[in-house]
Amino acid sequence: MKKNNPLKLLKKKATWALLVPLLLVACSSILPDFESDFVSNERIDRKTLTVNSGVRDFDLSYLISGNPKGQRVIFVHGTPGDAAGWKEYLYNTPTDMEFIAIDRPGFGKTRPKRAVVSLDEQAAVLLPLLKSGNGKPPILIGHSLGGPIVAAAAANYPDKVGAVIQLASAVDPGLEDVLFIQYIGNTPPISWLLPKAASNSNKELIWLEGELNLLAEKLDRITQPVTIIHATDDSLVPYDNVPYMQKTFINAASLKVVTLEGVDHFLPWNSQPTLMTEIRKLSNHLNGIEADTIIDETLTWDPVQRSSGPPPGKVFKSLK
Repeated sequence: MKKNNPLKLLKKKATWALLVPLLLVACSSILPDFESDFVSNERIDRKTLTVNSGVRDFDLSYLISGNPKGQRVIFVHGTPGDAAGWKEYLYNTPTDMEFIAIDRPGFGKTRPKRAVVSLDEQAAVLLPLLKSGNGKPPILIGHSLGGPIVAAAAANYPDKVGAVIQLASAVDPGLEDVLFIQYIGNTPPISWLLPKAASNSNKELIWLEGELNLLAEKLDRITQPVTIIHATDDSLVPYDNVPYMQKTFINAASLKVVTLEGVDHFLPWNSQPTLMTEIRKLSNHLNGIEADTIIDETLTWDPVQRSSGPPPGKVFKSLK
């Protein structure tokens, strides 16, 4: 009886056509759902708002804390993710600000839980939140894939966005690369077996390059102050996105780049002092406050207290 050579079998396309789906099925059973079970607590409220994106209705879930008459700051997570990824910031909302973190369509507690690949549609979901109790338009912060979403909001609604922070943002379409296995993961029945957040994230990434090409045509409409924070060691979203943004955000009122060394892509969790400092600077600018003024804020954050959070109204670090 003739025996099959395992090495020859691995070279056959038919073998991989069978193996890859089996591997994906096996992995799907052990993949985390990528989402937090955090709902709310005595400091952070969770609210739901019915929003029409121009295409469909969503029950948008979001977390909110702080001063309803203060400068509003809206945090937009990447893919996958959810609002709870920003809860350390909501524990530390400055006394003159209001912080909001959303569950983007397709993630967290926002319903229906379906992928939305259009950056414009994702930006439209933010529209009802684009107001501040102090009369100033909000500051938008987008991490990773959240970056192009807040860029689209700034371009589409210039009078409703006060400033933008691009945090490790994926904006350059030329740097996007879709792997073959991602297409397989997007094909039923494999896609049905993946956790919903993972499946929705995969869809977003497959379509991202095309969406970024559409966004590129209107980046010159961004006229607000923009701060870019990016790490040179980011292996998920390369630092090469920074020169692309410098080249395309040509009409921004101001364009500041904060380059970080020795940290990776996960800036919301490893670079809190830097982000809070840049939020303060933009808020002061929008509200006509002297640039280095601190309002009732001191360095009291302690990682040991993460389960309950530090005292409200405190930030991670004062301005230098």
